Amino acid sequence: MRRIFLAAGGILLVTATMMAHHSVSAEFDPNKPLEFTGTVKVVEWVNPHLYTQVEVKAADGKVSVYRIEGGAPNALYRNGWRKESVKPGTAVSFKGTRAKNPESMNVNGRMTLPDGKVAWQGDGPAK
Repeated sequence: MRRIFLAAGGILLVTATMMAHHSVSAEFDPNKPLEFTGTVKVVEWVNPHLYTQVEVKAADGKVSVYRIEGGAPNALYRNGWRKESVKPGTAVSFKGTRAKNPESMNVNGRMTLPDGKVAWQGDGPAK
C-alpha cells in the first residue's frame, strides 16, 4: 500500500512540474515580429526565466518598457553569465516576437549587447 502512495505521489509531482512550464507558441505570436534598441533598466534573475526590462523611446517620445524573456537562470549561470553580466544602463538591441496578450509587454527573442554578443535568447524564433 505504501508503494502505491509513493508511486502516485511521484506521478503527481512529475505531472505538476511538466505542466508548470509553458509553450513558447502558447504565449508568443510569431506573426507579431518586433525589433527595438533600448536601455536596460533591470535584470530579473528569477525562476523559471530571466527577464530583462528594457526602456525604449519611440520617435514620438513615448517610452515603453519591454520585458525580454531569457532562459533559466541556472542554465545561463552554467554558461558563464552572472547577475552583473548585463548592467542597468547598457544599450541593447532586440529581435523577436511579442506576446499574444496585447496588454503584456513580454517579448521573446534575441537580446544583443553593443559588442554584438548575444546576451540571451528566448526559446522562440528570433527571425
